[in-house]
Amino acid sequence: MNKNYTEILKSLKNDETPKNADDRILIIDGLNTFIRSFVVVPTVNDNGIHVGGITGFLMSIGYAIRNIKPTRVIICFDGKGGSQKRRKIFPNYKSSRRVRHRMTRINAFNSVDDERIAMAQQLQRLSEYLETLPVTVLSPENIEADDAMAYISQQVYPKSQCIIMSTDRDFLQLVSDRVQVWSPTKKKFYFKETIKEEYNIYSKNFLMYRVLTGDSSDDIPGIRGAGSKTLMKRLPILFENTKIELEDIFKHVEQANDGTKLSADILASKDMLKLNHDLMQLDEVDIPGRTKQSILQIVQKPIQKLLKIKFLSMTLEDSLNLNIKNPQLWLKDTFGKLDIFSQKQTNESK
Repeated sequence: MNKNYTEILKSLKNDETPKNADDRILIIDGLNTFIRSFVVVPTVNDNGIHVGGITGFLMSIGYAIRNIKPTRVIICFDGKGGSQKRRKIFPNYKSSRRVRHRMTRINAFNSVDDERIAMAQQLQRLSEYLETLPVTVLSPENIEADDAMAYISQQVYPKSQCIIMSTDRDFLQLVSDRVQVWSPTKKKFYFKETIKEEYNIYSKNFLMYRVLTGDSSDDIPGIRGAGSKTLMKRLPILFENTKIELEDIFKHVEQANDGTKLSADILASKDMLKLNHDLMQLDEVDIPGRTKQSILQIVQKPIQKLLKIKFLSMTLEDSLNLNIKNPQLWLKDTFGKLDIFSQKQTNESK
């Protein structure tokens, strides 16, 4: 196993004491985590009300915090009008998500409308829970959470170790010696070595791989038949340890002149691939200056202290004590060190 990979894993497991707020930042994809929890976790309270979105979210971030031991936690949600920018250049962007259909398979909801109302109610209630925890929450308008998370990891904390928590594979393009991705469903860290092992490609070229193969979850089309094995055979430069751009791919295909359907499709789809790149790239996100300033102001504020009594009273109101075994101990184990650090930071700022 790569020495650097081993050292990072050891660091994550053994570093018990936060040192500086900027040492290790856990950046959580809020809506990604909430929707997955709402759909997958069937938990109902003793009143028969579905609360899986709330309990699943809290359990998921709790597991990550206890294992990653961050010095700061930032949870990003899509802001109002977040997808508008990408839909302006590609109207079909995430179009399938606009179709109204049942997301869950539990009996707690009688209709799509009931389910949507419950989702909105749980998300609102979750925001109230998060206000009691030592975490930073933001949802800047007119950008997606992906853009905010990329901006925070690449530009706000350029010298910090950043761990991005999401199941969205687009974030793998950001993986470096400093940035890792935590998959909460696989309970797996993605380091540079992990991406190479799983996809046989270097993280520096993962974006180009996604541009060519597309992303069905966001309704972004790719080159038909452009699977990993075919690309390795016909486009070897994609798998070399040298960062490449779209123009390098076009040039390689033109010079190879191999007469294959893949090559013909790539050359015939230049405009589509350039559009894919604009939709998918996160390394240099296009965020308005005012929005950047808003993000900076939020993340630079002192960390919210743990409001233990308020959190516990909310769990009693919602009967979450049936689903979170010993909430008081769970709070201490999960947020105790973050709370100590937030209090220390507050004292230093006085």
